[in-house]
Amino acid sequence: MDNSKRTVVVTGFGPFGEHTVNASWIAVQELKKLGLGSEVDLHVSEVPVEYQTVQSLVPSLWKKHHPQLVVHVGVSGMATTVTLEKCGRNHGYKGLDNSSFCPDSQCCIVGGPDCINSVIDMESVCKRVTSSGLGVAVSVSKDAGRYLCDFTYYTSLHLSHGRSAFVHVPPLGKPYSGEDLGRALQAIIQEMLELIDQAEEKIHCQQQHFH
Repeated sequence: MDNSKRTVVVTGFGPFGEHTVNASWIAVQELKKLGLGSEVDLHVSEVPVEYQTVQSLVPSLWKKHHPQLVVHVGVSGMATTVTLEKCGRNHGYKGLDNSSFCPDSQCCIVGGPDCINSVIDMESVCKRVTSSGLGVAVSVSKDAGRYLCDFTYYTSLHLSHGRSAFVHVPPLGKPYSGEDLGRALQAIIQEMLELIDQAEEKIHCQQQHFH
C-alpha cells in the first residue's frame, strides 16, 4: 500500500421521486472513469435515499477508508448550475424518504450545533473552477435543502469536523450531460484537495512557530 496516496470517497444518491435515474450517481460514475490522478485513491458509493441508512452508511465509509476528504453529490431539480454547498443544517427534516420515514426529532444529531460549515472555502473553489474555463457553470449555496442531501452533509460534517463537501448537480440534460458533470466534479475535487493541502501546510507552519 502506497502511503503517499490520498484517499477520497465520493457518494451519489440512488433514485427517488421523479428522479428515476439520479444524475448525482451518474455524475459520480463518470468521475470514477476519469479518476483524480495517480496520487489519489478514489472510492465511490451509491447512497439510498433513506435517513436511517445514511446514519449507518456515512460513519462506515469514514471507518473503512479513513479518507482525507468525503464529497457527497446530490441532484436538485431546481439547480441550473453545479452548486457547492457551504454548510449542513441540523433541524427541519420533515420530508419522508423512500421508505416513508422521517426522523421523529426532525434533526440529524440531537444536541448538535444548528449548522456546521465545511472547512473548505467553497467561494474559492468556485472562483478557481470558473476561471479554469471548464464550460460548466459553478455556484455556491448556503442551503442544501433540508432533505437527504442536507441530512447526509450534516452527518458527515459532524463526524469529520468539517472535512466534507457537498455538491448539488442539475438533472441530466438540464443543461449538462453526465460526462460534463463528471468533468466538473473532477475539477472541483482537485481544487478542494489543493485547498486542504494549503490549509494543512499553514497549520503545520504555525505549529512550528509556537515554542
